[in-house]
Amino acid sequence: MALTGRTALLAALGSLPVGILAPSWTGMLAVNAPLSLAILCDYALAAPVRTLKFTRSGDTTVRLGETAEVQLTVTNTSGRRLRAHLRDAWPPSSWPAGAEQASSRHALTVPAGERRRLNTTLRPTRRGDRRAERVTVRSFGPLGLAARQGNHEVPWTVRVLPPFASRKHLPSRLARLRDLDGRTSVLTRGDGTEFDSLRAYVPGDDTRSIDWRATARQSAVAVRTWRPERDRHILVVLDTGRTSAGRVGDAPRLDASLDAALLLTALATRAGDRVDLLAYDRRIRAHVQGRSAGEVLSAMVNALAPIEPALVETDARGLSAAVLAGAPRRSLIVLLTGLDAAPVEEGLLPVLPRLTQRHTVLVASVADPHIEKMAEARGSVDAVYQAAAGAQARARRLRTAEQLRRHGAVVVDTTPDNLAPALADAYLALKGAGRL
Repeated sequence: MALTGRTALLAALGSLPVGILAPSWTGMLAVNAPLSLAILCDYALAAPVRTLKFTRSGDTTVRLGETAEVQLTVTNTSGRRLRAHLRDAWPPSSWPAGAEQASSRHALTVPAGERRRLNTTLRPTRRGDRRAERVTVRSFGPLGLAARQGNHEVPWTVRVLPPFASRKHLPSRLARLRDLDGRTSVLTRGDGTEFDSLRAYVPGDDTRSIDWRATARQSAVAVRTWRPERDRHILVVLDTGRTSAGRVGDAPRLDASLDAALLLTALATRAGDRVDLLAYDRRIRAHVQGRSAGEVLSAMVNALAPIEPALVETDARGLSAAVLAGAPRRSLIVLLTGLDAAPVEEGLLPVLPRLTQRHTVLVASVADPHIEKMAEARGSVDAVYQAAAGAQARARRLRTAEQLRRHGAVVVDTTPDNLAPALADAYLALKGAGRL
């Protein structure tokens, strides 16, 4: 039995001396018979909590930063009217700061044999699966003096998807892709290996592109146009080891890598290429393979949503073996990892020749913009020391990137906000150069 605030007030107003003499509320009730009888009757008339039935409905997925609505239906199967306070508990990361109490607590009245639907609004602050914890109900009697309380497990999961903020860059990259493919009125000829069409020669065209046989059959000089090859295979590899857990600004490096991977996938599928995904640290954390162009982006978003960095050193040899198994033919391997000197020199560099021998390898990494600010600091002794530390850190990253380039990899190293568009530009450059 749970006593309410109203019961405590009655005891304070009408039975204060008794309350002082009795060491507990049970003793006070035993002395004050009328109040005790009223509380017991109120408790007996309160609707039972254990017989309540609960069902859920509503959203099962939501993008980070947006709101989800989850409905909880309460069915009163008893013969008494339910007067209750209900708390629908969700993890703290399901709410913005300070919003949990207002969003998850409800007051309701349900007549016998009827049901009521309650709405809980979630605005998650992190990616991943958010699971309902429990429903706590406090059922009051008609006088509000006593209450029954109990918990119910009512499972429901809302998957919080990556926000895909970089999709704003997709229209401009698609326009560049159309230029690259020669589908605009002003033809920009790529260096791909697939023949596209013939057109009339215009001043400035490369004379090596003239088709002399076609020219002989017509009165005008004809030139060949080419388009980048289609149906190439791209394997996006996410390093989910400890270096991906480092925070840059308000988010871990892994989040910027996820965003870049999604933009690349959206662009590559529009270009007619096939995209697969592999997330790895010491084991495969996510794998998307063999999906159609219309399915791969949504499949990748769902696979990446619950991924969190693992605080272990990535097994570079295991990653290399998984890549070679997932890409048996020549492919573009896009490795999203860190450029910290020790992990690269001890882990990635020894296995990189195996990858570059069979595939085109593009390494993309998130740089910390704070290092650039440190390197530019001036004006005091502390600022000079910060500038020296920033310059040293920048030099180490440049040296590591140069080592990767000497082993045949293409390197993209930029800040979180620029990583996704820079990676898309690198893909378009490789495609235009016929290197896929």
